Amino acid sequence: MKISYIATYPPRECGIGTFTHNLFKSMLTCNAPEEQKHEGYVVALNDNDLTYKYPEEVKLTIRQDHQEDYLKAVKYINFSGADVCILQHEFGIFGGQSGVYILPLLHRLEIPLIVTLHTILKTPSYNEKAVLKEICKMAHKIVVMSHKAVGFLVDIYDVPKEKIVLIEHGVPDIRFSPEISKKEFKLESKKVLLTFGFIGRSKGIETVIKALPEVVKKYPELIYIVLGKTHPNVLRHSGEEYRIFLLCLVKNLQLENHVIFLNEFIDEQDLFKYLYACDIYITPYLNEAQITSGTLSYAVGVGAAVLSTPYWHAAELLAQGRGRLFNFNDTEELAETLVELFDNPEELKQLKQNAGEYGKKITWRKTGEKYMALAKKIMKDEQPILKRKEPEPDLLILPPFSLAHINRLTDDTGIIQHAKFGIPNLKEGYCLDDNSRALLMVLMAYRQKKDMRALELSPIYLSYIHYLQNADGTFRNFLSFNRNFLDEVGSEDSFGRTIWALGYLLANAPNDAYYQTGRLVFFNAAPNFEKLKSIRGIANTMIGISYYLKSNPSDDSMTERLRNLANVLIKHYKENQADDWNWFETLLAYDNGILPLALLHSAEILNDDKITEIAIESMNFLTRHTLKDNYLSIIGNEKWFKKEGERSVFAQQPIDAMAMVLMYHQAYSVTKDKDYLNKLYTSFLWFLGENDLRMSLYDFETNGCCDGFESYGVNRNQGAESSLAYLISHLTVLQAYEELHRSDLKLV
Repeated sequence: MKISYIATYPPRECGIGTFTHNLFKSMLTCNAPEEQKHEGYVVALNDNDLTYKYPEEVKLTIRQDHQEDYLKAVKYINFSGADVCILQHEFGIFGGQSGVYILPLLHRLEIPLIVTLHTILKTPSYNEKAVLKEICKMAHKIVVMSHKAVGFLVDIYDVPKEKIVLIEHGVPDIRFSPEISKKEFKLESKKVLLTFGFIGRSKGIETVIKALPEVVKKYPELIYIVLGKTHPNVLRHSGEEYRIFLLCLVKNLQLENHVIFLNEFIDEQDLFKYLYACDIYITPYLNEAQITSGTLSYAVGVGAAVLSTPYWHAAELLAQGRGRLFNFNDTEELAETLVELFDNPEELKQLKQNAGEYGKKITWRKTGEKYMALAKKIMKDEQPILKRKEPEPDLLILPPFSLAHINRLTDDTGIIQHAKFGIPNLKEGYCLDDNSRALLMVLMAYRQKKDMRALELSPIYLSYIHYLQNADGTFRNFLSFNRNFLDEVGSEDSFGRTIWALGYLLANAPNDAYYQTGRLVFFNAAPNFEKLKSIRGIANTMIGISYYLKSNPSDDSMTERLRNLANVLIKHYKENQADDWNWFETLLAYDNGILPLALLHSAEILNDDKITEIAIESMNFLTRHTLKDNYLSIIGNEKWFKKEGERSVFAQQPIDAMAMVLMYHQAYSVTKDKDYLNKLYTSFLWFLGENDLRMSLYDFETNGCCDGFESYGVNRNQGAESSLAYLISHLTVLQAYEELHRSDLKLV
């Protein structure tokens, strides 16, 4: 069996790196006699662009904050011949918000995945919970190191219990004589306390120091050794502030002869000598939120007498007489316990004996055997992972349709354009684009679902459009919260989106009053249709005209305007078309699907084969660049995608996903090819997590949609544009499958 490991790795100074090194060695040496020798390699995480002289088993490195390295790594793993991938997960070792950069790698992985979780938070942030839940979904098995961790995964992260495996933290099987170890460090005449590991404020070392004066009174030969460097992240942000604080505390308490700081990251051989040399090992962490502690496992594993605060892992590991607990920050209780144990050598000896017996059960050899057995079971039980197919439509996956967030954003003037998380950002006021989208959405909602709240909202958005129209038929765009105009004439994009919404209204008016108002505004704007220069402004306008003509097919003048605008798009297409570049510009920018969509709408009205041909060609070109891996990967607005250049992954926005959903729906309407419904559904799933980051943009708590994702992760703001894009897409999915159902019934 060949195993790929993803983690930090020595010589990087990191506890997870040490864990991975031991796991790697223990798994590759636990062959049964009849088996071929196991193979393995490591993909190592580098921090802050630092480089390390890795051993030969490290075949590839990932720079923590470089997303492209993760994608290169998964290609390497998939073609390496590895049978299983084992990931060590800790939020801080992966790039992006809450370590989100690891998700695209795992999403593309084509071999079974085992994930070892080193941290499981009881009260995670939104992003921490979303990232960890997604990792757990993709894992075949999840390894944790305590029973508490199992409960957290089931109760907080909704992980099926049968997916979780408890394998305790391994301990190196290194043996030394306590007497010889003490002699080597010249501690023969001392009573030795020890704490080791990376140093930071959460470790609570001051609790031990403050307890020492009372103990030293009775046992003046006492020495407390603090072995470990300041944690690299702490050092980067706060320097040696905490260590200096501890040194000052030692001086103030006149403990200079009783406290030794060894600012080193030592190898395991020397570490175990210190563990055997100590009389009592102490972990004085300040709060309970520690689900796994490798340092504690090591101390128990060598048979040390352990004192600890009752954090989660300690409370479990030190049960049944394997150690003693004292309360958080309780220096008095700690001092009393230390004196009690030194006063009672037999009790101290019994603690060591209990810990040592347990330590024999958790050596790395046994841990490696458990991991290897798990990997073999997965290989035996799991079906081979096939290349991802286009998702099969499943309407049960859709969240319930809800206008809750739209209600939150809407007042009696219109819809507020931006939000801070799920709260309207009144400072940004209103815009025409979003009120036009909002009108389109509520009209769709009322037409399809007879949603009365949608009907109540529609005159608010229509009146905003009417208020923003200038005398010459153009529109302003922006209005402040105190209702001051912020521009004279809005963008052509906003003009086109407004015509789209008005055209839809004229084809689907819920009553005559709305129809007459919409018709008035639409025809006041009509003289400006053929003045448009922006191809997206033209495309949006074409869609609006097409909707209007569906209910007014005898309007020859408007039909001719539609034809003229379609010819403008075709002219752009022919001017920019080249080998392997079937597009309207020399780049793929934003809202790309709108351009083929507009031609598909006009082709349906004009019945022009040339328009249909170019619409399909350009749609297929866009599909090749955004759906090639059977999920929607939107062209990011960070750099866009220039001909013969590299496409941008980040700054993906919901309006682009909406355009793709609408484009495939219209393609189905024109061609009746059901393959477009699958592509429509695939595009919609972008909102629910089938995307490059594997993160849902839809917020199930607020019923809003996040504003896309950047290089750092999801942009949690939930403005009108994004939430409306989601709702329009949701309604389009429902409409498409209603149409499909009707057509199937006709065939029967």
